[in-house]
Amino acid sequence: ASVSSNRSDNGVQQAPKGYSHPDPSMSRERPLISLGDLPLPPPPSYAAAHDDEEEERDAPPKRWFHYMPLLVVVVLLLAPHPSVLIVLVNYHLRLLQSTGWFAVHIAVIYTLYFLAFSSLIAILARDPGPVSADKEHDSGVEDNGLDLTEALLAAHDDDMDSPGKWCRKCWAPKPPRTHHCSTCGRCILKMDHHCAWLGNICLGHRTYTSFLHFLTCIVAIAAYIAGVNIRALYFAFANPLTIDETTPVHSIMLSFAGIVIVMVIGPFLLYHCYLVTTNQTTLESLSPFLLLRQIPPLPDHPGDRRKLSNPPLEHELSYKQRRLVREAHGHIRQYDVGWRDNWRQIIGWDRPWDLANRILVGGGGKGDGRSFPRNPRADEMLTRLASDLIDVDRDR
Repeated sequence: ASVSSNRSDNGVQQAPKGYSHPDPSMSRERPLISLGDLPLPPPPSYAAAHDDEEEERDAPPKRWFHYMPLLVVVVLLLAPHPSVLIVLVNYHLRLLQSTGWFAVHIAVIYTLYFLAFSSLIAILARDPGPVSADKEHDSGVEDNGLDLTEALLAAHDDDMDSPGKWCRKCWAPKPPRTHHCSTCGRCILKMDHHCAWLGNICLGHRTYTSFLHFLTCIVAIAAYIAGVNIRALYFAFANPLTIDETTPVHSIMLSFAGIVIVMVIGPFLLYHCYLVTTNQTTLESLSPFLLLRQIPPLPDHPGDRRKLSNPPLEHELSYKQRRLVREAHGHIRQYDVGWRDNWRQIIGWDRPWDLANRILVGGGGKGDGRSFPRNPRADEMLTRLASDLIDVDRDR
């Protein structure tokens, strides 16, 4: 009777008389699992911060010795200044009394120095090519990262297992000409190369034009200083009694240093001019087996000696197939659309005021760094290469 008195008409057990439960909600029947008991999902800001922390942990930290080559570059740029001023003052002002030429040389040399340091600062300050950033760089709105859903949607048309289309280290899609830098621990849009001399950074879509600008200024400074001092040195040998003893020594050192820098940096600049003319990056020029990522599916022949992946991997190729890829690399340039359009793609500008940016710091490349015009003959040549890879290694 006492037990039944504690139950209501509907059969739900009630608390005894005189007992007050600390939680009134417990007096009614509740399900075993409630959605209200589950923890709330983290806010987007926390998720973005967590992604940034993961990215920072993946990227190796820079140490002080990584900046030593950059310090050497800056010291080499500033070292000739005392000798340059001594030669200009003693030779042009005191000996020749040519104020006009003195002003011209000072203006040209220090303008080139200003342009060189401007492009160097742009290289160090700008991101070479953020893959996860918003395409609209000019709007100033950037995305810190892609969540899994957005990344899968972005790679919907691509094969995640295909090399070159999905980065398994960043776990994100890779646009064309994007490469993962193991030193920086991230993917770079249109990566050219990793430069240890400029602060251990990568050169990519947004900094490559500034890099060309920097090399051009360096070669121009060295050539101009060498030319001025060779002329002063010739005058010193022709008129040994009219000039002091220290000025020719400075002229000899500056002439030698200028010639050496032109001989060392000049070919490097010419090589990059060749890359721009043919619309290649340093990685694409030095890595012929990158073509394997772009060739179509290989035709299936019953007499094949071995089965290759689609696309084939470098270690799967025989000696004849490797040689064939190296030979094809010399004439298959996927993004070569003519030297004028190639230079316009790297150095060109869309707005009139961008010309000042190109002159001062070199600026960045045109476009978003994710899509590029292709050579109209590239697909045909890649198809022929895929067929030749099978034919060259077939049983005789």
